[in-house]
Amino acid sequence: MLDLTDIRSELGNHYDLAPSVDLAAEMPEIYARMDRVVSPPDFAIYAPYIKAINALKKERNAVILAHNYMTPQIYHGIADVVGDSLQLAIEATKVEADVIVQCGVHFMAETSKILNPSKTVLIPDMDAGCSLAESITAEGIAEMRAKYPGAPVVTYVNTTAEVKAASDICCTSSNAAQIVAAQESDTVIMTPDKYLAQNVAKDVPHKRIVWWDGACIVHEQFTAQDLRDFRASEPTTRIIAHPECPPDVVAEADFSGSTSGIIDYVNSERPEKALLVTECSMGSNIANAMPDVDFVGPCNMCPFMKMITLEKVLWTLHSMQGAVEVDPQVADRARVAVQRMIDVSRTQAA
Repeated sequence: MLDLTDIRSELGNHYDLAPSVDLAAEMPEIYARMDRVVSPPDFAIYAPYIKAINALKKERNAVILAHNYMTPQIYHGIADVVGDSLQLAIEATKVEADVIVQCGVHFMAETSKILNPSKTVLIPDMDAGCSLAESITAEGIAEMRAKYPGAPVVTYVNTTAEVKAASDICCTSSNAAQIVAAQESDTVIMTPDKYLAQNVAKDVPHKRIVWWDGACIVHEQFTAQDLRDFRASEPTTRIIAHPECPPDVVAEADFSGSTSGIIDYVNSERPEKALLVTECSMGSNIANAMPDVDFVGPCNMCPFMKMITLEKVLWTLHSMQGAVEVDPQVADRARVAVQRMIDVSRTQAA
């Protein structure tokens, strides 16, 4: 558990972090990426942190990888690479910097470390976990293998290194159907997200998909009735759901896709109004790039993603604390599963 009182005292001794309208005015290009969702007074608070972090990145030879669920001030203010889990995994293999700061949850930082064993991988808050990652263990994988002998295990990247190491191949929400379809076996085990597995089963009907009983605390909160009620009051709004939502929710949507798929869909379709049935920061992060689209609620907040803040990013770069380590033997096995996913995705895209 981070002691924010001590952290603020230490950072205050090295950086001027007082809100500054003048400093904010020196960053018009950065602010222009988020001015639709971040007020000028708030940006004056963020500006000193953004300046300090971007300067420290150069000093540390560091790169910041940020998931699409990060807040706009992180996503637009300090990130070098943004994307969904697949995009970040692929980009992690290309990093030349000595230090990777993962603005996301712990399993993402582990994935970056698995793919970059010789680099320093930092996460601003070690407690930034994931309900899916916590729902499955390597023992759970063994249990599924015993129940369905010979069936390959396709594991969502939202898992620990130990679980990846016990699996045959990983997947993300953007490539899950492709990964499952590429398996030779008629029966495929998917872990740990039961809803993603059920939604993939509809897209890959020639496979028998069995699944672990896990779910995302953000996406499982949405209900089909929520969407029906919203559509009744806003009939022209395009409803776009993440495949971690229950199947009946996805069935009510106009489109379902990963975070990158959602961005691509809205960018190409440009609906007048869009309801993103996913984590709240998605709409905020793409609002400025699509000023003609009105992003409307409801949405659900991921408490783990929101544990990553500018203050904590500055602290981890300043102190170089928060290094993520993975047992080399576990990492070697997990790397195989992650690399297989990347290879299949690249083959499919070619």
